[in-house]
Amino acid sequence: MPLKVIKRNKTWHYQGTVAGGRLRGTTGATDKRIAERIAAEVENKAWQRHLDGPGATLTFAQAAIAYRQAGRDPRFLERIEDFWKDTLVPKITGEAIRQMARKLYPAAANATLNRQGIVPAQAIINYAAELDWCASIKVKRFKVNAKRKTPVTRAWVEAFAMQATQDGLPHLAALCLFMFGTGARRGEACALKWSDVELFQRKALINQTKIDEQREAHLSSPVIAALANIPSNRNPDDLVFQYASGESVGQVWNNVSERAGIKKLSPHCCRHGFATSMLQAGIDAKTVAVRGGWKDVATVMKYYAHALDDPTITDVLFGTN
Repeated sequence: MPLKVIKRNKTWHYQGTVAGGRLRGTTGATDKRIAERIAAEVENKAWQRHLDGPGATLTFAQAAIAYRQAGRDPRFLERIEDFWKDTLVPKITGEAIRQMARKLYPAAANATLNRQGIVPAQAIINYAAELDWCASIKVKRFKVNAKRKTPVTRAWVEAFAMQATQDGLPHLAALCLFMFGTGARRGEACALKWSDVELFQRKALINQTKIDEQREAHLSSPVIAALANIPSNRNPDDLVFQYASGESVGQVWNNVSERAGIKKLSPHCCRHGFATSMLQAGIDAKTVAVRGGWKDVATVMKYYAHALDDPTITDVLFGTN
């Protein structure tokens, strides 16, 4: 729809959709007639960019190349790039991306369709939008029922680490303790290099690929000890845990769990254990989100609120337990 002007306090603002892209902003004007002229100019420029600018001939392949060159997350891109190829970006709608996900992964669950289809395709187009090459795009995600996560406990982690050490796998023991102690995702932990770790200052720099940010994690004493016990020359560019990727951990991880006689839980359950244990210890959800690298508090509460389900938690009102 054409841009409309709306008065907020004393200033007029514009909002609407032009060429499939949503626009909103302030005109800076207090006179409605002037505001309408400014809104018309904004709309005209938007159409010019759409019809005559780079967005008019931008292909998905070109946008994907720029996305890769910027060092963005390359996971799941190849199949999506093969699907769209030289399709013009302005012709790609949100619903078309949803259909693409279904075609690429016909037997997949909705969570997989979102993670491996919608998210990377949307990220490529929106990166191009950041470069002013096209309009940004919104894509409705497939509905996913939040499942209760199975967390590891401190006892589980200690049993796993002890077995891994006995099996001559001190780096795997350290990986388990590190993920539980920092909330790091499996891929983030496996990508950790010695240059990211400062043992004496008890901290590590974690590259959070999922949200494209970095965070500094505090290292507790058991984690420090486990890292110090990894046989390594500690060259700055060497991987701390010696696994090329998160996927390479799976089988050996399950073998250690079996020999330890503990429940088979995935490496990612260490992250769940971090959040659950922190909440049960009385740490507020905002702090848990910041320390564990979740994007917001709502995500933590959505998946881990069950950690507070114990009805006896109200005993804290009277200082009893």
